[in-house]
Amino acid sequence: MTYYRRVGEVPPKRHTQFRRPDGGLYREELMGEEGFTSDSSLLYHAGVPSAIVDSQVWELPDLATRANHPLTPRHLKLHGLFADLDWKSQDAVTGRRLLLGNADVRLSYVWAGEESPYYRNAIGDECVYVESGSARVETVFGVLEARQGDYVLLPRATTHRWIPTGGTPLQAYCIEANSHISPPKRYLSRYGQFLEHSPYCERDLHGPDEPYVSDGEDVEVLVKHRGQGPAGIVGSRMVYATHPFDVVGWDGCLYPYTFNVADFEPITGRVHQPPPVHQVFEGSNFVVCNFCPRKVDYHPLAIPVPYYHSNVDSDEVMFYCGGDYEARKGSGIGLGSISLHPGGYAHGPQPSAIEAALGVEYFDELAVMVDTFRPLELGEAGIASDDGVYAWSWAGRRAT
Repeated sequence: MTYYRRVGEVPPKRHTQFRRPDGGLYREELMGEEGFTSDSSLLYHAGVPSAIVDSQVWELPDLATRANHPLTPRHLKLHGLFADLDWKSQDAVTGRRLLLGNADVRLSYVWAGEESPYYRNAIGDECVYVESGSARVETVFGVLEARQGDYVLLPRATTHRWIPTGGTPLQAYCIEANSHISPPKRYLSRYGQFLEHSPYCERDLHGPDEPYVSDGEDVEVLVKHRGQGPAGIVGSRMVYATHPFDVVGWDGCLYPYTFNVADFEPITGRVHQPPPVHQVFEGSNFVVCNFCPRKVDYHPLAIPVPYYHSNVDSDEVMFYCGGDYEARKGSGIGLGSISLHPGGYAHGPQPSAIEAALGVEYFDELAVMVDTFRPLELGEAGIASDDGVYAWSWAGRRAT
């Protein structure tokens, strides 16, 4: 994040004495990015944030991947992944199933009804899109209330847990980066303020409003971090002497927040606009876009659906999560589907969708797209949910 926020009690001057009511000192923690040269926040703990009493191995869910070889466009049906599982016993951290991944980003999916363990990702930021349901996200910075359509942005190493609320499953699409995730630089001034051409602004971002303090001893936190596991990822169970949610105040420019897709103002034109106008976030070697309900192209001869395109530098992953996506009509894709169009393959609308879209003035569709600049490989859930026939849907047949 690039603008300042202050929550709870903090001293008038940083790095100075700040005392508890009993006269003892609060412990100041700097949480910062890029070796003291980027965004940071100062947190004031009642306990000692370094005090651990145990650390054991956390055996992570299956993170192995398989190359998309031979090169093939794919349709993944995500809702079927949890059809035979009791979602009420799944949580939003340990229940995630890996769809796709590379050295920069991993995409997973979960249905959850159980509260998660305390958890932090020490590898990179997480951007979790709430497809359906709702949750209370408790963090060391305070509480976020997440609802359908929210992106929940969690900076690297933010200790938190997910508590689903309501009587329906929390359905979440999880984007885990090996880097930081932020608004696109072209939307920001050199000082970090959103510019007038940005499709959203600071008023649309919702961070914690007050501290959230819990008591407890010997509190276990699951930590995902770098090591010698699949994709260089391993896990540890670290046990803290006192509860990590002991922050009475903090201030700075680094904190978790939510952004709802309904607050994204689509950019349209007389003819079809390219995907970058739909961009919402960026990370190292990948971007996140959302295709929202919108008025479409208004040139008298406009073709509202996309032209065929060879995005030669990236793989395109589209998660269909609302409405009826015009360009994929006739392909079998529906709500809860993912399409993977790998680099090196020219893709575009199903042939029947082009004529059908002529004269249409409004698209009622919602999709979250991740474009990666390294090839994506298939995780266990990607393999399990592949429909096996999408690749041949443009031709209407497979060679025999």
